[in-house]
Amino acid sequence: MKRFQDKTVIITEAGSALGRAAAIRFAKEGASVVLVGPTAARLEETATLLPQDHTWIHADNHLTITCDITQPNQVSAMVEHALKKFEHIDVLVNIAALTHLTKANEVKTTERQNALENDLSHTQSICQTLIPALCQSKGNIVNVFSLSDHQDTGRVATYELAKTGLSDLTHHLAIALGPKKVRINAISSTIAADSTSPDYQASQSLLGLEATPNDIAAAITFLASEDAAMITGATLPVDGGVNVNDSQSAS
Repeated sequence: MKRFQDKTVIITEAGSALGRAAAIRFAKEGASVVLVGPTAARLEETATLLPQDHTWIHADNHLTITCDITQPNQVSAMVEHALKKFEHIDVLVNIAALTHLTKANEVKTTERQNALENDLSHTQSICQTLIPALCQSKGNIVNVFSLSDHQDTGRVATYELAKTGLSDLTHHLAIALGPKKVRINAISSTIAADSTSPDYQASQSLLGLEATPNDIAAAITFLASEDAAMITGATLPVDGGVNVNDSQSAS
């Protein structure tokens, strides 16, 4: 059974490795997929990878929309376009990569904090824009927070700040949207949104492995599905236990 048959899923950063893996997974499970990102060529690359066999997927079931999610007017236009084509929106997968930061010894703590707050502000903004449509469909949001591709010694501290901010945002939105029967959850990941190979030392993982885009996609589709119907306000780390090691190191 396809868990997302007759469902419409919006995926931001759909031209990235994480977005691409999620789009393919949702499409295979029957969803109509709206591919959103800043670069049309990369979105089209993702579109060509979606399964085209009609036993798997409906004809004309995807839409690519070039959109800068930092611009509210573009986000509003994107949502309007998606609703015009598919009539309803059931899931928002909001992939929010951290702003690239310089090495830890070259950036002030306040600059790092400001960059994180900026990323979280954009995450909150797109969620708010989709809320009316998701209230109508009783849909859900999965925020995916990933690191940009940097490996300096400040990475763990940055990751912890990002994870805390994302968890707080998810928690507050879940409280607000619960009465509307809209779920919101989050995934924290230590891989870069556009990474096709591990970018963090596997030795930090309790499993000795680094999560892949496909691992993240599997977690996204679980949280977005009816299998997770009673899960909201949660932040799921998909990192092979890196977060456990980091917590022990900090204590």
